Amino acid sequence: MAKTVRDAKLETRTARERLLSGETVHWRTLVPGQLHLGYRRRKPGTPGVWMARRYVGKTADTKSGYLKNSLGLADDYQDADGRGVLSFADAQRAAHATAEQAATPVVIGSSITVAEAVEDYIRFLRAERKTGDEAERRARVFILPDLGSLKVADLALAKLEVWRDKLAAAPARLRTKPGKDQRYRAAPASPDEVRARRATVNRTVTVLKAALNRACRRHPDIDDRAWRLLEPFGMVDVSRPGHLSVVEAQRLINAAGAESGFRDLVKAALLTGCRYGELCRLTVEDFGRGRLAVRESKSGKPRDVRLTEEGTAFFQALAAGRPASQLVFRRADGDGWGKSHQARPMLTACAAAKIVPAVGFHQLRHTWASLAVMAGMPLMMVAENLGHADTRMVEKHYGHLTEDYRDEMIRSFAPRFGIVAPANLASLDAAR
Repeated sequence: MAKTVRDAKLETRTARERLLSGETVHWRTLVPGQLHLGYRRRKPGTPGVWMARRYVGKTADTKSGYLKNSLGLADDYQDADGRGVLSFADAQRAAHATAEQAATPVVIGSSITVAEAVEDYIRFLRAERKTGDEAERRARVFILPDLGSLKVADLALAKLEVWRDKLAAAPARLRTKPGKDQRYRAAPASPDEVRARRATVNRTVTVLKAALNRACRRHPDIDDRAWRLLEPFGMVDVSRPGHLSVVEAQRLINAAGAESGFRDLVKAALLTGCRYGELCRLTVEDFGRGRLAVRESKSGKPRDVRLTEEGTAFFQALAAGRPASQLVFRRADGDGWGKSHQARPMLTACAAAKIVPAVGFHQLRHTWASLAVMAGMPLMMVAENLGHADTRMVEKHYGHLTEDYRDEMIRSFAPRFGIVAPANLASLDAAR
C-alpha cells in the first residue's frame, strides 16, 4: 500500500528532488478536506507523476472516501508542455479541473461514447507512457470519423468488422502540407501492399481495443464481447527490413555530416540501439559505468542501456569536461536535436554512402538489434537493451536471424560419437 506524506513542498524541481522515492505519495492541500494535489516518483532519476485526490465520501468502492486519478508527468527533466508534462501550476489547474468535471453528472457505461473512451485512454497514455500523440493521431484519422459518436454499449461485432475491412481497402495517406488537400497512395493491389495495409489496420485496432478495454474496466456494466471477438488480420507481420551490414554502417558513419553533429548521433544509434528521441534527451550525467540511463522511453519505463568498450570510449570522449546537465548531442548552432531534424541529414548521408534504397534513422536501431542477434547475443539481452519487457518483439522481428546461429551452435557443441558412414553407403552417395 502506498504511504502518504501531507503538505509536501512540490513547487520546484529542487524541492521534489529531495522527496522520498518509491510508493510514497506526497500531497499538497488545495481545498481543505476536499481536494489535494499529489506527487510520486517511483525511482530516483526518473520523472515523477502528478495526481489528484478528491473526497467523495466513503462507499463500497471508495473505502478511504477519496477518488484518485493521474494528471501527467512532472516537469522534473524536461520543460512543461501543459499536456503530458506539467509544471506545479499546470498540475494545480488540472486538479481543480477534475473537481469541476466531477460536479457534472457521472457518465455510466451504457451512455459513454467511443470518442469519450478514446479521449480517456489518450489522457492515460500521455500521463503514463510516450505513445499518446501517436494514439491520438490514429484515433482522429481512423477511429473517430466512423465510430466516435457511437455508444460503446451499442457496438456490435458485425459493425466493427465492416469498419476494419473498410480501413484495409482504403488507400494509405501520404504526408501532406497543412492547408492542402489530403494526398493518398493508390489503393492496395499487390499482395505485399495488401499485407502492409492490413498490418497498419491491426495497429489501429489495437488502439481501439485498448481504449474500449479501459472503459470496460472503469464501467463494469459494459459488455465487451463485440470487440473481444474482433480478430486482427492474420499473416501480416514480416521481419524487420532495412538493417545495414557492418560495412554499410561504416560507410554511413563516414558520410554523415560531422560539423552538424549528425555523425555523432548516427554513431550513438548504431552503438546503442536507442531511439532517436531517447538520444536527443540524453544528458552528460546519464552516462556512467559503461551504461546509459534512458529516463524516458516509449513505454514510459526507464532503463539502462549497456555499452561495449567501443561505445563506452565513444561516450567518454563526448562527455569529457562538459556540465552534467548539458545535452550530449547538439546541432552546430548549439541547440538540441528535435522532431524530424534527422530526416534530411539521413537522406543526404544515405545518398553519399550509396545506400539504396535509403533507410530512415530508426533502421539504425534495427541494425543494432539484427547484428546483435546474428552475433549470438541472447534474445533477452537484446530485448532489455531495446527496452522490451520480454523477448516476444525480438523473436517476432528478428527471430529468423537466429537460424544460422542455431545451426552453427549445433555443429559446434552437439555430441559426437565417432560414427562414420559405411563404405558402401558412402559409395552409393557418391554415385548419386
